[in-house]
Amino acid sequence: MASEILLEARNLRKSYPIAGGMLAGSGRQAVAVDGVSFAVERGETLGIVGESGCGKTTLARMLLRLIEPDSGEIYFRGENWLGASGPELRKLRRRMQMVFQDPVASLNPRMTISGIVSEPLAIHEPGTSTAARRTRCIEILEAVGLDRESLGRYPHEFSGGQRQRIGIARALILRPELVIADEPVSALDVSVGAQILELLVRLQQEFSLTLILISHSLPVVAQLASRVAVMQAGKFVEVGPAAQVLQSPQHPYTQALLAAVPEIPA
Repeated sequence: MASEILLEARNLRKSYPIAGGMLAGSGRQAVAVDGVSFAVERGETLGIVGESGCGKTTLARMLLRLIEPDSGEIYFRGENWLGASGPELRKLRRRMQMVFQDPVASLNPRMTISGIVSEPLAIHEPGTSTAARRTRCIEILEAVGLDRESLGRYPHEFSGGQRQRIGIARALILRPELVIADEPVSALDVSVGAQILELLVRLQQEFSLTLILISHSLPVVAQLASRVAVMQAGKFVEVGPAAQVLQSPQHPYTQALLAAVPEIPA
């Protein structure tokens, strides 16, 4: 049976004007994403890995239309995602959600956890009753390892790992098909980050998710990804099954990334 393509990007490009210094006002552009094309199959985990500044986050934001590409095409379930507007845009948007890098900055400190997690319901399912909203909040919080006592508390009352769990709950409450996790553990201690990665693995199976995991760390990507895309200077320089890319890298940049991973003494 042929695999279903859930998300497809074709020749995406994004550049920004260079600000400041001698080149300000020169019309020079810094290219963040330079002709990236790929497809993600339903149920898979695609890891996108590369050093800071290579364009990973810009790409993620384009995929969710948080920013618009300069050119290129994006198709979600075969529908033209960039051409969607109005009700069609809202319908597609609820099917893809993002987990952000910094769990502190991504949570509104003035909102309770109940308000934060249920906010997507208020936007996309305004007819949901208060009782039903609360029930769904409790269910999703329990799925990420938090209890109902969290509902009335505020983000500052939680640890970094717990705040990331809250961010994941908010992303999952609409039962999306695609989740993009942008450096979801880079702001966390190693042991806490490992727990979050284990949680994502479990939730992917439980919720039948398709995941795009973005990271600068090959060991992080290796834990989750079925396929890996290596990004350098706005381009994908190597794409392939995770085991192949991590064990037999073909591109010099991938080889350099692997060589830079510290070995743990035996």
